[in-house]
Amino acid sequence: MNRARSTLWMLAALGGAGVVATYFLEGPKRFWENWLLWFVFLACIALGALFLVALQHLTGATWSVVLRRVPERIAALTPWLVPVGLIALFSLPVVFSWAQPGADKITPIVLKAHWLNYPFFIIRLVVCLALWVLSYAILVRGSIKQDSSRDPTITVKLRRYSPVFMIILALTITVFAFDWVSSLEATWYSDIFGVYLFAGATTTAIAVTLLAVIYLQSRGRLPDVTADHLYNLGGLLFGFTIFWGYIAFSQYLLQWYADLPAEVFWFRQRTVGSMEPVFILLGLGHFFVPFFALMTRSNKKNRKRLRWVAMWVVFMGFVDVFWLISPIIGQGVHLGWPELAFAVFFLASGLLVVGRAMSRGEDTPIGDPFLPDALEFQLR
Repeated sequence: MNRARSTLWMLAALGGAGVVATYFLEGPKRFWENWLLWFVFLACIALGALFLVALQHLTGATWSVVLRRVPERIAALTPWLVPVGLIALFSLPVVFSWAQPGADKITPIVLKAHWLNYPFFIIRLVVCLALWVLSYAILVRGSIKQDSSRDPTITVKLRRYSPVFMIILALTITVFAFDWVSSLEATWYSDIFGVYLFAGATTTAIAVTLLAVIYLQSRGRLPDVTADHLYNLGGLLFGFTIFWGYIAFSQYLLQWYADLPAEVFWFRQRTVGSMEPVFILLGLGHFFVPFFALMTRSNKKNRKRLRWVAMWVVFMGFVDVFWLISPIIGQGVHLGWPELAFAVFFLASGLLVVGRAMSRGEDTPIGDPFLPDALEFQLR
């Protein structure tokens, strides 16, 4: 474990050097494009993991108690979003259309000036980050505390806070989607864009959770997680894959049918030239591949199949965010050593954060009063 951690630290350092070099050798625009891409992608994973934790408390599901510690640990990425997000504020004058010189003369942007301005934008980010970190502290740290205290009232408190968090998440992820993705091209809008980002975030977080569970089991941990538990987790991934496909198609269909210049230019940038293969890959890979791979009951119980499908879904989640953000610097798809450097830095750093969280508390929430029910769970 120490050797693996040392390797990750080395990769993070090398990636960090490449990140810094990108700014000076490739220019600020390419640097901030990649920074925003990883900020949004990590936020999707962290918020999706928090959603899974809150969903288990909200529904009172008992089968997932034995698995809950995994998304709790993945949600450890949430505090890391604070420095990443605050640094991202420096990208505003470089890549956001409403912050560019002359933007105050473009009518659609002028009409949004009450929303898209520096003070209010910064305030919204700070509020979102504060609410996310607070929710993480309540939902996750309270659960870990229960390992030693065995206090059943903690479960009651977490169940009472979960619906509050769902309201917070609905509002903040919508604001986040509009601010950090949609407003990159401020003349465009979509009423369901927040739902679209939420669908992608949850789907990716379920896949990451599946990968983490299977990895821990390969290390001899989580021995109480059975094929039936994995089946339900696979079923959840299957369901949210359909949900993402429905929202993505609805957003595209409505704007394609209306054919309004103020709307369709955004999709045109992402469906022609070098972005066309990305668009096709996203449509086929984010929906049809996991849909057909998870249709059968046996596949949702097969650890090897679930691992490959989950890896593919995480990759497609990244492609989704790439498809949203990459066109902001123009001239098609950019793939080179800067993108590799950012990937190495953020992946290695993220694994270090989650790896550290894996050492806190027990692998299962042993203080939860419903854990015995989860251990006895069987499909009928």
